[in-house]
Amino acid sequence: MAVDLSGAVLIAGTTSDAGKSAVVAGICRWLHRRGVSVAPFKAQNMSNNSVVTPDGGEIGRAQAMQAHACGIAPGVDLNPVLLKPGSDRTSQVVVRGRADGQVSALSYRHRTAALAEVVADSLSRLRERYDVVVCEGAGSPAEINLRPTDLANMGFARRNDLPVLVVGDIDRGGVLAHLFGTLGVLEPADQALVAGFVINKFRGDVRLLEPGLEQLLTLTGRPTLGVLPFAEGLWLDAEDSLSAVADGVLGRPAPPRGAQWLRVSVIRLPRISNATDAEALACEPGVAVRYVTEPSRIADTDVVVLPGSKSTVSDLGWLRSSGMADAVAAHAAVGRPVLGICGGYQMLGRTITDPHGVEATPGTAVDGLGLLDLEIAFDRDKHLGTPTSTAWGQPVTGYEIHHGRVVRSGDPGLIGDEGSDRGNVLGTHWHGLAENDGFRRALLTRLAAEADRDGFRVADDTSFAAERTRQADLLADLVEQHMDTSSLEHVIRHGAPADLPVLTSGLAASAR
Repeated sequence: MAVDLSGAVLIAGTTSDAGKSAVVAGICRWLHRRGVSVAPFKAQNMSNNSVVTPDGGEIGRAQAMQAHACGIAPGVDLNPVLLKPGSDRTSQVVVRGRADGQVSALSYRHRTAALAEVVADSLSRLRERYDVVVCEGAGSPAEINLRPTDLANMGFARRNDLPVLVVGDIDRGGVLAHLFGTLGVLEPADQALVAGFVINKFRGDVRLLEPGLEQLLTLTGRPTLGVLPFAEGLWLDAEDSLSAVADGVLGRPAPPRGAQWLRVSVIRLPRISNATDAEALACEPGVAVRYVTEPSRIADTDVVVLPGSKSTVSDLGWLRSSGMADAVAAHAAVGRPVLGICGGYQMLGRTITDPHGVEATPGTAVDGLGLLDLEIAFDRDKHLGTPTSTAWGQPVTGYEIHHGRVVRSGDPGLIGDEGSDRGNVLGTHWHGLAENDGFRRALLTRLAAEADRDGFRVADDTSFAAERTRQADLLADLVEQHMDTSSLEHVIRHGAPADLPVLTSGLAASAR
């Protein structure tokens, strides 16, 4: 029987990567399992990990993951504003799924008033369609220097009268100070919306933490609604593609089914994008996927993957200056496999030209690595798509996000006419190919053969979709077992209590 619940809540965090995305996904999945109609929402995201939605737009990958947890299809309203950094100072702005210019950190401030209306419209549509909307903040609400133009944290909460829960990552250390300090620097009207705290990634006996939680309650008047334990099995669909990487290794590799491992090295480009393409490979038993940044790590690998890039020309320059380009060429020269995806695919070709100045000075032309007989030119407009086809006898789906267009190819296609298949060097513009189980098995079998890993055996029972669902359920289990869900429901239904005390330090004191 479905639970009768309606309302909304904002999950903020003391820092980036505090666990906001995971907590939102867990709450969404917990509500979905109880029959609640629920949707995630992130007003403004900054990430180069994105997906193309069925309604034809581009949103942050974390919101697509959260939509999966809700049992709904992702759409552009879930993430109406997406910033995709192309350098340390500039980002592409994606508004309701479509690229809408470049901004600097300073110039972006002049667009936030108009974007706030876009955000409000998207949230309104979601609240009309779903009973509960679980919103995710961006960065930290304690970034008080950005408060006047805030789109996703306390400014967003104030405009929409949303209760706020603040998540802190205890694995970083100092979490009680982070939670107290985050509240303390907020002005009184913002503090009034903060209903409580959540602690994430706890290891050990929670009884040792309880005295600190009691003091935090005394100091702030806010309860801690949950202490979520550290969970080893959570690593798919991370908003920061490298946040779940330990010692360079992606995921938790299961032992091989055969006598040998298949070792895959993904080059960690400075502006890497959609690195989550490698996650489906890492789900397979006996496949060890690691990120690498220097040439010596390629010398002992079986497969090299060149992933997507938000700045293909710049990252190609880094490949050369770092020595990685020579290492990739040497790897391919002895017949070992190289796989390029999107921007990485473009780098493997002969030339890249930028007639419209999408990434560089208009008219820029650079040499690629020359491992594929391929010429690329950047279009002014970004190509977005969700194609379907067959490859190697397997049905495949994927998504495309790129400015680069193939203007000439002398190699056979990988998927029909799309992509390139030159024996041990392969490439495609399609993201998400490896999420197709049948194609992934055929791909790994071929890569292992090219790498002379005769003892590697691909598993025939790995389901990437099932693994993604398992991780969503694991997040929901953490919420159900380790949060005060009755209080969580009360906050969603009724908002923050009206009598919460104000901390009289910092901005709170100056604003009184």
